[in-house]
Amino acid sequence: MMYSSRRKPVLYFKEERRGDIPKVPKQEERLLSGKCTVYKLFGLCMVLVLVSLLWLQLSCSGDMSSSVTQQHRRDPQLPPPPPPCPADSQASVADDPTWGPHKLALLVPFRERFEELLVFVPFMHKFLNKKKIRHKILIINQMDHYRFNRASLINVGYMESGNDTDYLAMHDVDLLPLNEALDYGFPEEGPFHVASPELHPLYHYKTYVGGILLLTKKHYHMCNGMSNRFWGWGREDDEFYRRLRKAELQLFRPSGITTGYKTFLHIHDPAWRKRDQKRVASQKQEQFKVDPDGGLTNLRYQVESRQELTISGAPCTIINTKLECDQIQTPWCLLS
Repeated sequence: MMYSSRRKPVLYFKEERRGDIPKVPKQEERLLSGKCTVYKLFGLCMVLVLVSLLWLQLSCSGDMSSSVTQQHRRDPQLPPPPPPCPADSQASVADDPTWGPHKLALLVPFRERFEELLVFVPFMHKFLNKKKIRHKILIINQMDHYRFNRASLINVGYMESGNDTDYLAMHDVDLLPLNEALDYGFPEEGPFHVASPELHPLYHYKTYVGGILLLTKKHYHMCNGMSNRFWGWGREDDEFYRRLRKAELQLFRPSGITTGYKTFLHIHDPAWRKRDQKRVASQKQEQFKVDPDGGLTNLRYQVESRQELTISGAPCTIINTKLECDQIQTPWCLLS
């Protein structure tokens, strides 16, 4: 079997006056006056339309751009905000065969991390465009009062990604790829773990498959998605690793990347946003067990709304979601 040179298999892993003016009859004078009034009104309307369009364009991009710039000033380590994209760039992509036939659904599980989102969306849009990856960025925003459930939000992203995409990326909002050699292409042979243990700045154990993982929709369905039992932070990736093995999917990771642990920029501030690592009730015992039946088949959720948003010229879709919790099966979905 032939593999891409950038992927290696892992063991299941937008007036002059010149004379007297002739006297005009009163009737004609009225007609001329009426015509002038109509022309003046028409011209005034055109000016108002142009001013409105200009104001709308500035309001759509100016505020977001200034927010990203302010975020960059506060943290100089962040990459500079990209220039606004041309409005017709997305339309031209559809007619360009060099971009390939596949389209990526970039799934971002999210809750109350707006400063990171303002950096993430324009950065990833520019990064993927440079690599000619057709894509759409979906932010799955958890709005309920339960604990954060990353796995269930990714399941929602899969279900809401539409028929125009054929593969997905499970992508953390605080992890930015800095090396352009990283492959975000269609993972036809098997799941491709972009943020491999050899490159991720924090997690280095061999069975780690979190951070950024690419899968075809077919392969994700073969795994029945991710388990919905993991409320709070952590462990859902480890359980998903076991699902990959059970589905007999070969895991691939980057090869030929020499930037090591500087391959990604981790923009999460643990002092400002603490992880929900509490283990309550029987969660301590259940967190290490395999969930043989749960996943896409027992996912329960409601989409409250969808919002199309542009951040510094980069489009994304916010899917405001309320998850449902079976408090008998997983009482730890509530901290109390």
